[in-house]
Amino acid sequence: MLRRWALLGCLPVLAVGGLAMGRAPSFNWFRASGAEATADPLLEALLHDDQSEMAAKQKERAQAQKAPPPQPRGFPVPRVPPAADSPNPLLRIALLSQTPIRTVTIEGPVSCRRVDGQPLESHQLNPWLQRGQDPWFCQAIDTGRIALNGRPYPGLIEFQRQASGWSAVNVLDLETYVASVVGAEMPSSWRSEALKAQAVAARSYALVHLVRPASQDYNLGDTTRWQAYAGLSSTTNPSREATAATRGMVLSYRGGLVESLYAASSDISREAHGHLGASMSQTGAQQLATEGLRFNEILGRYYMGAALARLRSDG
Repeated sequence: MLRRWALLGCLPVLAVGGLAMGRAPSFNWFRASGAEATADPLLEALLHDDQSEMAAKQKERAQAQKAPPPQPRGFPVPRVPPAADSPNPLLRIALLSQTPIRTVTIEGPVSCRRVDGQPLESHQLNPWLQRGQDPWFCQAIDTGRIALNGRPYPGLIEFQRQASGWSAVNVLDLETYVASVVGAEMPSSWRSEALKAQAVAARSYALVHLVRPASQDYNLGDTTRWQAYAGLSSTTNPSREATAATRGMVLSYRGGLVESLYAASSDISREAHGHLGASMSQTGAQQLATEGLRFNEILGRYYMGAALARLRSDG
């Protein structure tokens, strides 16, 4: 399904490559060929000149002498960036799939309060849905969970009264969000390399909307209009592992972030995104993983010419 971004924003706390704090990065509707984009010089500087990366390259060269040569793929394969600490910013996800909200239940350590600070006990939540008007929120801590219409979510959920009823926005960190998207967008029984490719694509897409939010109230919705997010119900051990293995990795092209479009199959991908350029087929990614391709090779196959970069805190 065609995915777009909306309002211009900025990214005050992150760097992609060497993007300085407070600067807005460039973005690309990624195109397979002939694309023109202005590279951010600070991003390029980190991607190519960071001292820790140079040291990692020397280590890779030494290891490459011992490893068998890679098989030619017929397309450029992006290099996996060296391991490093990566920031984990907060996202605001509109839970549009749960409208109208009929029930709210909590389990484990969860604190619910009205906007004026008055606590709401568990037995007061559903009556408040019927009679309340003031905004309120629930914050899950550690193993706590907040269920809307029976679907559990982590983190913080903000409730706002609208003309059509209550709206809900889930505030949670990027990596927790990505783990849920991977499980919602791909069967967790699929090959781990396909799940890793999905994690990188989902993270890149989310980061674009962190900088260019869909509205002033949230970054993305939870439906396939953006990318599917189902909270804890789609978070599995394989989806967590794929997310952890690619932590902080995003797709970059000519100094800009790639809004990494994808669809279930090649046919759908061509129909929905063909006029934009590159797009990953999810079933195709699974097939390539079955054939032995690693996640960076899968990404290189679908986003030809893109590089892999890693988020880091500025400085």
